[in-house]
Amino acid sequence: MTTATLPLSIHFPGKLVFSKGTLNNLAEEILNFNLPKVFILTIEPLLPKLQDLIHNLEGQGKTVSVDTSIVQEPSFADFENLLRAARQINPDVVVGIGGGSVLDVAKLVAAQLDNTQTLAEIIGIGLLKGRSKKLICMPATSGTGSEVSPNAILVDDADNQKKGIISPYLVPDVVYVDPLLTMSVPPQITAATGLDALTHCLEAYTNKFAHPFIDMYAYEGMRLIAAHLVKAVQDGTDEEARSQVAMGSLLGGFCLGPVNTAGVHALSYPLGSTFHLPHGLSNALLLPFVMEFNLPAAPRRYAEVAQALGCPPGHTDEETARKGIDKIRHLIKACGIPARLREVNIPESAIPGMAADALKITRLLKNNPRPISLEDALNIYQAAY
Repeated sequence: MTTATLPLSIHFPGKLVFSKGTLNNLAEEILNFNLPKVFILTIEPLLPKLQDLIHNLEGQGKTVSVDTSIVQEPSFADFENLLRAARQINPDVVVGIGGGSVLDVAKLVAAQLDNTQTLAEIIGIGLLKGRSKKLICMPATSGTGSEVSPNAILVDDADNQKKGIISPYLVPDVVYVDPLLTMSVPPQITAATGLDALTHCLEAYTNKFAHPFIDMYAYEGMRLIAAHLVKAVQDGTDEEARSQVAMGSLLGGFCLGPVNTAGVHALSYPLGSTFHLPHGLSNALLLPFVMEFNLPAAPRRYAEVAQALGCPPGHTDEETARKGIDKIRHLIKACGIPARLREVNIPESAIPGMAADALKITRLLKNNPRPISLEDALNIYQAAY
């Protein structure tokens, strides 16, 4: 990997605020736009925490509409329904406060509200032509990094496949990260989303197109999450652990535009689209097995991953790298996450179909340090079974 010579294109949000309790400043941020209509996409459990925000905006004469219709990984139909409702309101500012699914949809709504392009026309990389509405994102989980990424993922109702819309216009104008907002996330979701964030960093660092600028974010993200995730899972009230994992997740989000993910995510997609497993859990189930498959192609990189995860170096890169794979297995177990496909009721008979579906995710597979054939995909799933 001749990383230093690779081109780099990165789109940062216009403003990023990371601070405990920063939700309290969000109303002022929205008011700074001096625009009349605000549309907030969020989830039902967060509504009590958002009452002050809504009250403050309305007190300043703003019209505030709230939508909580996104409750799982969104489909094309979910998005189109929500967009129709949003067009009735025609807001000036779209605010996404929630997990990755809510943020992805908020980003797309802001872009599509007055865009003449159809959803079908913007699927893929760099096809979205613009966004005229203001966009603010605030994550309520430490996982997807969607708040700073140019990506949005939807499930296509026609073929049940996850499709990506990737565009710099999906990067928000303003991002607020308040680790205290993640305090009420249950242990199981804290674990799955944290392992998702760790996978973003790990797949960026070991990527065929890894870049030294992104390596900084990826390495530090792995280090923070590995050191603090178990504590955040076991004691959700630990503000320090929550803050460190939130920062690791944010760093993982910065990896997603310029470098993106690879084999783990490609193979995890069918688990989400076919069996509706949470995205983070899908990644966690496959991560150690894809690492084992990739290790021969990038032993030095995987050895550095192991050291980021807190493992002492061995005598060789391969020995060190294997400690890293063991560390990932230990983290998964310590977080109480299932370690095998059979533990989440995926039938062995589904493996050939999943392998065929995973091979369609070429935009991610091309990033993998080792090419994955149909036979390889079958073998990885079988090993994970």
